[in-house]
Amino acid sequence: MTDAMGFRQELTISTQVTDLDKALTWYQDMLGCELIYRVDDLGWAEVASPVNGVAIGLSQVDKPKTAGPVPVWGVDDIDAARRILESKDVRFDGDTITIPDMVRLATFFDPDGNAWMLAQTLAKG
Repeated sequence: MTDAMGFRQELTISTQVTDLDKALTWYQDMLGCELIYRVDDLGWAEVASPVNGVAIGLSQVDKPKTAGPVPVWGVDDIDAARRILESKDVRFDGDTITIPDMVRLATFFDPDGNAWMLAQTLAKG
């Protein structure tokens, strides 16, 4: 099925923000994203994420809709990643959750309240 669809090894996750400048700075400083392009007339910008083939589209709107899918970033060490973000005053939703022998999860938010998650796999593969 996927061959018939012609999927490419790229993905853009689009999210809404109230201030494009502020959002670009946050995604660059907090997640290490790099600007791909920006179209001010459309209130749109895309940044390359640290994950190969994954970009984040930022759409400036008056009232962002922050409900919806929560993108999950796989990390090697969730405690280290969380400490880095917390040192930059990124807000987390409670403690890191551990599902034994499976995964550790921590949800955090951008300045507009868009949820993102860190995940560290615990399963031995």
